[in-house]
Amino acid sequence: MTKNFIEEITWRGMLHDVMPNTEEHLLEEMRGAYVGIDPTADSLHIGHLVGVMLLRHFQLAGHKPFALVGGATGMIGDPSGKSAERNLLDEKTLRHNQEAIKSQLERFLDFDSDAANAAVLVNNYDWMKEFSFLEFIRDVGKHITVNYMMAKDSVKKRLSSESSEGMSFTEFTYQLVQGYDFLHLFRTHNCTLQMGGSDQWGNITTGTELIRRIGGGKGYALTCPLITKADGTKFGKTEGGNIWLDAAKTSPYKFYQYWLNTSDEDAEKYIKIFTFLTKEEIEALIAAHKEAPHQRALQKKLAEEITVMVHSKEDLDNAIAASNILFGKSTSADLKGLDEATFLDVFEGVPQAELTKDLITEGLDIVGALAQHTGFLKSNGEARRALKENSISVNKEKVSDSYTIATTDLINDQFVLLQRGKKNYFVIRVK
Repeated sequence: MTKNFIEEITWRGMLHDVMPNTEEHLLEEMRGAYVGIDPTADSLHIGHLVGVMLLRHFQLAGHKPFALVGGATGMIGDPSGKSAERNLLDEKTLRHNQEAIKSQLERFLDFDSDAANAAVLVNNYDWMKEFSFLEFIRDVGKHITVNYMMAKDSVKKRLSSESSEGMSFTEFTYQLVQGYDFLHLFRTHNCTLQMGGSDQWGNITTGTELIRRIGGGKGYALTCPLITKADGTKFGKTEGGNIWLDAAKTSPYKFYQYWLNTSDEDAEKYIKIFTFLTKEEIEALIAAHKEAPHQRALQKKLAEEITVMVHSKEDLDNAIAASNILFGKSTSADLKGLDEATFLDVFEGVPQAELTKDLITEGLDIVGALAQHTGFLKSNGEARRALKENSISVNKEKVSDSYTIATTDLINDQFVLLQRGKKNYFVIRVK
């Protein structure tokens, strides 16, 4: 082994609970471990990243990681932490989601090398689809008592919740299906460890119980903490919803901004979990950050590392350039370098007015652009005063009262950015 996996994830704050003797088991020889991934969307979001990072650390320690896409379990729905059943997906959608997820996982895991510990993607639908109901309750169900299943926290919480309408039989059997996955991978791939979030402990230990009772072997369980934010709001969520790894769902700019805006307390925790920086590098960064917290060195490094890892260096450079437009010194050329999606992300929530293209083609005088045609400023008089004070910019360039907005000012052939002072922005959208 190149590294002690348990030691590595412990100092990173990624270990919540682990079965006795797991560390010794992993130090003996190369082992196989899996993490289950829910394929209900065609992209992972940052809530999935802890499990993916666990698999990556596992592979870096010389072990063999298995990413299990839950095609079968995705058709049922896991009751853990849920208050209602989820929508069930058809096979075609699940296959599409699986392919999209694999392409994202390839940024983290080595699937393609001929190394003994190359990662493997499996889908539990492949072995569950031929299983008849009668076979399943005969070969699997009889080995686990209802008392055992009812004792699980995920079941107890759901049944006792006032907001819950109870639990369907379908969901109740979820832990059996997940448990069987572990048994199947134990038999077919010699996979001896299952990893997941701390809310999965009950489901994982059902798998170890099946391995003991049916497989005649020993399985191990390991969970990581559920990631939280210091202010109590949910990690990975914004007003717009999940932070996705797919650039079409969450732009690299918004992705970068999410990490850049984390609190000092969270950044200190996240940089250990979501980067591969060494202990020494992280300790030096934390020390430097405490010396000058206003420089936000920790947040910047976290945002840079994770944006490159999920997207690319080019996407990071573009995100930094876009961030500088609002918060730093930038030019008209920087602004015109933004693609439409990033421009709209950067100026999300900024007041807008829609004008016809012929107005710009004929030439729009700056006073009319500031007041009469847009309402950015209340009157022509206020517009003239602001221009005399030299506080008006068009596309980041200061202008005088004689300026005329023309088609050459259009960004992406459709936007003009007006600005008064440092922080008051207004977007003209040309149709």
